[in-house]
Amino acid sequence: MNKKTIFKITFANQDAIYEIYARSVKESDMFGFLEVEELVFGEQTSLVVDPSEERLKIEFNGVKRTFIPMHSIYRIDEVTKQGTAKVKDNPGYGNKVSPFPGTGKIKD
Repeated sequence: MNKKTIFKITFANQDAIYEIYARSVKESDMFGFLEVEELVFGEQTSLVVDPSEERLKIEFNGVKRTFIPMHSIYRIDEVTKQGTAKVKDNPGYGNKVSPFPGTGKIKD
């Protein structure tokens, strides 16, 4: 793979959807996992800071390689330009059970 090749990986992790950029993506020796190496984050060029990208920088600080379960991956794209890494809330995750409409009293 060329060093300029960049992959955008979109995957679910707990209650969020992650979108990260990396230079190397390959099948892992561990069954059922994808190996992602050389994570790429945007350079700090302005005073405006994206809190979502900062959260990812902190979470992956010092990580040389990460292993993502294949069933968590939504999509992998080979891109020409690096974008901004993001973390979004997963709308389909969590306790969002609505109670059944009614009076709440038990009838005898």
